Amino acid sequence: ENRGGAAGDPSRIKRRVTMSGEPPAKQRKLDSKQAFLGVFEQLARDVCEDEYVKRQPAYAQEWISFMQNYNVPKGKLNRGMAVLDGLVTIKPDLTDAEIQEANILGWCIEWLQAFFLVADDLMDDSVTRRGQPCWYKRKEVGTVACNDSIFLEASIYRILKKHFRAKPYYALLLDLFLETTFQTSTGQLLDLITAPPGVVDLSKYEMKTYNTIVEFKTAYYSFYLPLACAMVLGGVKSDAAFDSCKEICVEMGTYFQAQDDYLDCFGDPEVIGKIGTDIEDNKCGWLICKGLEKMTEAQKKTIQDNYGKKNPDCVARIKQVYRDIDVEKDFREYENESYKKLQGLIEEQTFVPGALYMKLLKKIYKRQK
Repeated sequence: ENRGGAAGDPSRIKRRVTMSGEPPAKQRKLDSKQAFLGVFEQLARDVCEDEYVKRQPAYAQEWISFMQNYNVPKGKLNRGMAVLDGLVTIKPDLTDAEIQEANILGWCIEWLQAFFLVADDLMDDSVTRRGQPCWYKRKEVGTVACNDSIFLEASIYRILKKHFRAKPYYALLLDLFLETTFQTSTGQLLDLITAPPGVVDLSKYEMKTYNTIVEFKTAYYSFYLPLACAMVLGGVKSDAAFDSCKEICVEMGTYFQAQDDYLDCFGDPEVIGKIGTDIEDNKCGWLICKGLEKMTEAQKKTIQDNYGKKNPDCVARIKQVYRDIDVEKDFREYENESYKKLQGLIEEQTFVPGALYMKLLKKIYKRQK
């Protein structure tokens, strides 16, 4: 069986290794990403050739094709590729069919991510995403992006039906994706109503609320879902194993989102691929929650007067307060503590190889984008 078209052809991979000057480890990563992208091309065609899509006029079909290509495959693809990474850890000797199944589930997660981001950017009035204008910012799109996000989500279940409906674990996969979407929507809601645009209520910016938002908005779909998919494909059936996975993934997801919040404020837009707007968007983020624990009353007044305003001068005043209280140092300390805690949790569990989690942790530890 083919692992994703020409991109997975061993002879082509060998030629690339021979002709490129990349170190072997980096080259393997490039090759696996190319193979993964090859599977996207197949699945994108599957969606466009769906019986219901084919009944639409040509211009609607073209819209769907372009919209998918614009929004689904442009990220780092860490979530999607984590499914195969995880499955290889649980079950090292995989058939081509098993590799294909893992990559298909990985792309279902990337479709889910695209659904969330298209909607999220519209709600947040964001400007750029993944180094290009947000989908809704394109002049021909606007609020059509709302329906496009729904279409992206619905596409997941067309893909799952086509490729997994005959599998004994089909219902389990459906439940995983539906539950994760439900969890994420509750996290997104809490995020939006805790800090609505134009209403700065500093009493709501507490680390406990922040951790709840992050658990539901980020941890389940970004960390638990890929590893749970790998465990399902790998034949893991113990409820305790999935519970342990959830505990580790919630901690990892919290660390990941704290990084995201830090990079939104202090990261280089050229490196992270977007212009941070958390301050302007009045976000209940790690920096504001941690900072308020140590600010003076005068500094809190500066936050109250300037947070949540789409004004560069206001944003600069907030960032200056963050620098004055050295919240960057607090983040570095938290980063190291979280990494140690995760190492401990991973070493304690005995259900799956520790490498299942360490592979993912190493990818995000001290990332710059």
